[in-house]
Formats: sequence, C-alpha cells, structure tokens
Amino acid sequence: MEHSQSEMNILSNGKSHDLGDDGAINLSPRYEDPDDGLENEEFLPNADGKKPIRFTDFEGKTSFGMSVFNLGNAIMGSGILGLAYAMANTGILLFWFLLTAVAALSSYSIHLLLKSSGVVGIRAYEQLGYRAFGNPGKMAAGIAITLQNIGAMSSYLYIVKSELPLVIQAFLKAEPTSDLWYLNGNYLVIMVSASIILPLALMKQLGYLGYTSGFSLSCMVFFLTAVIFKKFQIPCPFEEFSVNSTASHHGLNDSSHIHEHNNGVVHEDDDSHCTPRMFTINSQTAYTIPILAFAFVCHPEVLPIYTELRNPSKKKMQKVSNISIFVMYSMYFLAALFGYLTFYGNVEAELLHTYSRIDPYDTLILCVRVAVLTAVTLTVPIVLFPVRRAIQQMLFPTKSFSWLRHTAIALILLTLINMLVIFAPNILGIFGIIGATSAPCLIFIFPAVFYIRIVPKEDEPMNSPSKILAACFAALGFSFMVMSLSFILIDWTTGEGLAVGGH
Repeated sequence: MEHSQSEMNILSNGKSHDLGDDGAINLSPRYEDPDDGLENEEFLPNADGKKPIRFTDFEGKTSFGMSVFNLGNAIMGSGILGLAYAMANTGILLFWFLLTAVAALSSYSIHLLLKSSGVVGIRAYEQLGYRAFGNPGKMAAGIAITLQNIGAMSSYLYIVKSELPLVIQAFLKAEPTSDLWYLNGNYLVIMVSASIILPLALMKQLGYLGYTSGFSLSCMVFFLTAVIFKKFQIPCPFEEFSVNSTASHHGLNDSSHIHEHNNGVVHEDDDSHCTPRMFTINSQTAYTIPILAFAFVCHPEVLPIYTELRNPSKKKMQKVSNISIFVMYSMYFLAALFGYLTFYGNVEAELLHTYSRIDPYDTLILCVRVAVLTAVTLTVPIVLFPVRRAIQQMLFPTKSFSWLRHTAIALILLTLINMLVIFAPNILGIFGIIGATSAPCLIFIFPAVFYIRIVPKEDEPMNSPSKILAACFAALGFSFMVMSLSFILIDWTTGEGLAVGGH
C-alpha cells in the first residue's frame, strides 16, 4: 500500500553533505537540525554506543527491479477502490486526461525532490523541509505526512467497516437485511482495532510486519484481476440481488429493466444507463482530482527508497520512479475502466462494495474481500509507526523512548481514527478531504518550494526556467487545493456529497 515502505524510515536522516553522482561532495549552508540522527532511535536502538547510521553512510543493496516494486507498492493503496466512481463522474476521456496529468506531475515533483536532496545530501522528506525553512518547514512537512497517513489509516479502517460485515454475512449465509450486532460495521471496526491493530501497533520495532507490503500489492493485483473478470460476467442492466428470487426473475421479465438508485429501485425505459460516457460534469466531479492525488502520494517514501538503491544516482532513481508510476497508472486506469463499464452510473464510491448489490455470496468477490481486508488490517500498524514518530518529533523532540508515551499516542490515534470512520458517512469524504489538503502539499507545493529554497541562486537564479517552472508548479498545486476544497465544502453544504455512497 501507499505507506508500507515506512520501515525504511527507521534510518537516520542524513548529514549536511552527500556524494553526488560524480563522487563530489555537495555542501549547502542550510539549516542544521540539532535533532538529526536522534529522530528515529525508537526504531533502531543504538545499544552499543556507536555513531548512528547515516543516510550517506548507508550502502544501498536493493536492486533496480526491487526498487521499482517497493515504490510501486508505496503508491498502490486504497485509492484504487474509488477510481471507478471517479470515472463515472468525469467520463472515460476526461478521467484519462486527469489521471495522465496527475501521474506526469507526480513524476516531475519526484524530480524536484531528487534534485533538492542531491544538493544538501538529505534523503528524508521532513529534513528537506528543515533545510529549506528551519523548524516551520520541518513541522509543515511532518503535519502533512501525518494527515496523509491518518487519512490512509481511516480509508483502510473504513474498508474494514464496509467489507467485513459482508464477509461474515457470506460465511454465515445471513440475509442482507439481518439486524445482527456482528453484522454492524461500527462494532466490527472497533473490535478489529482493539484485538489486532493495537497489539501490533504497540510493538517497539516494525520487525516482521514489513512482509505485508508485498502481500498488500498482491491483493490489489488480485482485486484488479477480479474486476476485469467480472466485467464479462455481469450483464447490464444487472439483476439486483433479492432474497425473493421469484420477484427478482419476474423483474427481469419486465419490459423495462431494473435500475437501483441509492436504496430504492426504479424502472428505466432505455439503455442510457448502460452506455459509457466520454465526458461528464456533475456535483461529484470535484472529488476526482483529490481521489487521484490521494492515489498517487508516495513522495515521503521516495527518498528512503533512493537510499536503499544499489549504486544510486538521481537519473537511476528517476527511472525507478517513472516505471513505478507508469505501472500503477496502468493498473489504476484498468481498475477504473472495467469497474465503470461493469456498473456505469450505479458504481459506488467504494467499488468492492458495489458487487454485493448483485450477489453478496459470490465466491470470487468473497475471496477478494478477505484478501483486501487482511492486507489493509495488517497495513494500519505499519502506517501508524511513522505517524507516531512524527508526533513525537513535533511534541517531544528531545525525549527518550517511553512505553507510556508510545502506548498513549497509539491509543489516541486509533481512537480518533475509529471515531472518524464511525461517523464518516462514506469513504468519499476521506478521499476528498485528504486528497484536497495533504496530498497536494506533498505532491505539488512542498517539492517545488523546497527546490526553490534549497538549490543555490548561484547555480539556478530565481529567473531561471527551472525555478520559474517550479514556482508555477507550486502555484498550480495551491490553486488545485483551494478549488477542490471549495467545491467539496459547497457539495457538503448542499447535502449531496454526504448522501453519495452512504450505506
């Protein structure tokens, strides 16, 4: 998933210099972090009293192919479940254009990060913020990463809330209308958080949890395969699942076909709802770019992966990034396209949940649900680690490790996230808000302003084409953030956004 590379963040954040591609040492009179090297003692205790491992002292051993896999795994996340909904509210061509634009801009922002890190020799996102703007820059980057990871954890737990009741219902052959406590997603998400996620989150070190990154990506590939396969199995208009099979078959024999809208069933007299649209603009279109931005955030993990790369160079890491982004771009487009062509305008904000409207007991979809649920549940503790680290660095930068603080932060975070998941009407709100706030900061704004600030004026003056382009890039990100938030708030004010996708 997007943040399963957090295990790499256990390394210290580097020195004020770095060996460049040509072997020369790059120096820059930027801010020196007094806490540098202490930031992650929680993860790698230095019991032998030796000097902490630095980024620039670390010899990367990861191959090119494995680095592509690691970064692709960092990109891939729960955002893929919302892409079919985004396509339904933009049309195929407009969605393809926006997806291509966000992917290309993500690649360019990684170029800015790599260039900035090459100047000052730092390969950690927060430390670039410190070098550029001192403590305010470090705090801003830390807050953005924290909000992004909280949004990721919230989306994962919302999937648990949405999908786990359907899995239990399928195994027990319970009726969809059953009002049983163990089919209540709110109860289930609390139980999973307390019994599985919290004990794993209380571990002092990540340890063996790192294996879940590969498993998570495998689950999403399985999900994509099932979506493509189901497109050729499910007719349009599809038959809505009904406990009364006689009534269902009778519905198919009617001259007009069944079309479900929210919680009701209406009859349509034409096939317009089974015709793909190339361009669509409606009140939900405003969520498209935030969903896409949320789906492509991987930038805090780029620099640690760069450090792990064997024989690293900016050109080599940029190639790793381009290939990873292209592979995820292809998977995203295929998942959105086949999900949309299966349900058209009936697709929900969380694609996997839409299949229960046809057959809640489908074996293939049940297997996909179990795989995705396992992946997201085991990923939450991994995402929680860097969030807790960032909070400790912002609030307790000079404090040594404490089990009480370690436990309290985990409890508070899980409590807040559970409240957000329980009271959030749908996953669209999580994708929208996080995709319109922290995501544009991490993808667009911060890489550009760090680049402008860190690269010396002697090398590239402010009126140079590269810095002018970076300034335009930052302005584009800020404009996107303001417009997206404005449209989403307007949509929520009218009440339409809160109703979409509600279960």
